[in-house]
Amino acid sequence: MDRRQRRTREAIFNAFTELLSKKDFTQITVGEIICKADVGRATFYSHFETKDYLLKEFCEELFCHIFDTASNEETGHKHIFNCDGSDSVFLHLFEHLQKNDNNILALLSSQNNELFLKYFRSNLEVLIESQLSLFESRRDNEVPNSFWKNYIVSTFVETLKWWINNGMKETPETITEYFYKVI
Repeated sequence: MDRRQRRTREAIFNAFTELLSKKDFTQITVGEIICKADVGRATFYSHFETKDYLLKEFCEELFCHIFDTASNEETGHKHIFNCDGSDSVFLHLFEHLQKNDNNILALLSSQNNELFLKYFRSNLEVLIESQLSLFESRRDNEVPNSFWKNYIVSTFVETLKWWINNGMKETPETITEYFYKVI
């Protein structure tokens, strides 16, 4: 992706996240996004097939950033999420959620968050897969790997929901510790 394409993509992501801070995902139109991003409709559709695809790419951007930071690799990929990163990918994710980077909480708490949670879970599964060694000592050999992975993903999502619903009073370090203790 060249610089111009990257800037356009960033403008669309920025417009999308600004709109998310003001209204529910389902109420946002492509017209509003392109107006705020100051790009043409054809330009928007050359980057994203639909608004749902924009949301999917947004989720993938978050997880790509966390993977890249965790692996300490210089990928040349410029992320919409900027930070130093933590040792733990889960702590890193909770830190972004606490900072509400790019209005992630608006997506998580919106009335119609099923689509976001679907994309979130899908990317979380890949993240968990790369981190299974952290949990291997806790897995009973009779438990199938696919069940174990699903259990960890579900536990993370439910931990996150609990944390948000309770006002995020715990620090990201504390909530990460809770997550590790229940796995």
